[in-house]
Amino acid sequence: MTFSFELLHRDGPARVGRMATPHGVVETPVFMPVGTQATVKGLTPDMVRDAGAQIILGNTYHLALRPGGDLVAELGGLHKFMKWDGPILTDSGGFQVFSLASQAKITDAGAKFRSHVDGSLLELTPEKAVEIQQQLGSDIAMVLDECPPGDAPPEVVRRAVTRSIRWAERCKAHHTRKDQVQFAIVQGGTNLDLRAECAKELVAMDFPGYALGGFSVGESPAAMHAALPTCAACLPEEKPRYLMGVGRPEDLLAGVASGIDMFDCVMPTRNGRNATAFTYAGIVKLRNSRHQRDPAPLEADCPCYCCRTFSRAYLHHLFRVDEMLGPILLSLHNIAFYLRLMRDSRRAIVEGRFADFHAECLAGWKRPAPAA
Repeated sequence: MTFSFELLHRDGPARVGRMATPHGVVETPVFMPVGTQATVKGLTPDMVRDAGAQIILGNTYHLALRPGGDLVAELGGLHKFMKWDGPILTDSGGFQVFSLASQAKITDAGAKFRSHVDGSLLELTPEKAVEIQQQLGSDIAMVLDECPPGDAPPEVVRRAVTRSIRWAERCKAHHTRKDQVQFAIVQGGTNLDLRAECAKELVAMDFPGYALGGFSVGESPAAMHAALPTCAACLPEEKPRYLMGVGRPEDLLAGVASGIDMFDCVMPTRNGRNATAFTYAGIVKLRNSRHQRDPAPLEADCPCYCCRTFSRAYLHHLFRVDEMLGPILLSLHNIAFYLRLMRDSRRAIVEGRFADFHAECLAGWKRPAPAA
């Protein structure tokens, strides 16, 4: 199966699409659970699949450090290595270089940095990012970009835009794997003129898909939400649009309302490991003593294994005694909730009521939650 994307329904800017990849079809808008190091933390591939995941994300930076792209290729590629037979998207590793690596030196050639694992000196160029992702064998590979912090001065943001455009050219020229497509990444912070300029240059290169990078890196949620409609409109309607590393449930719905098709974030599993659950009624903190004797499920209407099987009292107990099952069950629920949110969004778009659905969700999340 080759890569393709088809728009099926619209409800204002919000859209439902179908993306075909060599490892299966993905219905959009879609949330991609993050499998940073060839695993969605705490969950087996079967658990992730049963929760409703269509596509997951792998991290090039972490996998390049351990176990190494060459070893993954030797063992049959990332799908076989982690026993996930569905589509996989890999990021380029650029964000982790800029956020995790110590003393990173960024030039037009690429990034030189010290590994956060052992301090060894490494280099990531556009060509190297392409080669590693081709070794991993993901269905969708991201080009290398420079992601400036949200409070970066204008000249730094402009330099990152220029560099990201040049790096995208080099990634496209170096890519040879026929069963893998590349998505480009638009930078520019909250400067809409720079975003439009970057998008214009990248769209002219005719990538199969486009991402908005450099959001949720320090700017306020309100600033991001305000910028998203204009930024999404700069991207081709007939190709998938991906908002990278975002975020909270309300951020996902703001993205869908703006015409974004794809999302990823570590929040579901990170919050799950810390006893915090996402629900349609708002955030629930299971360490709170009010749950100690509560026989109710975490979320009554949730069909996930956690909510079908266990009480809030039991979940509270697991976290009180530091049993590893607590983080596993809450991570599973949170992943299932994010996937259900996208599934419900798709249904609302098809039925022409996404604006009402969006407003209902926001009202539920803003209401003081007795369960919290």
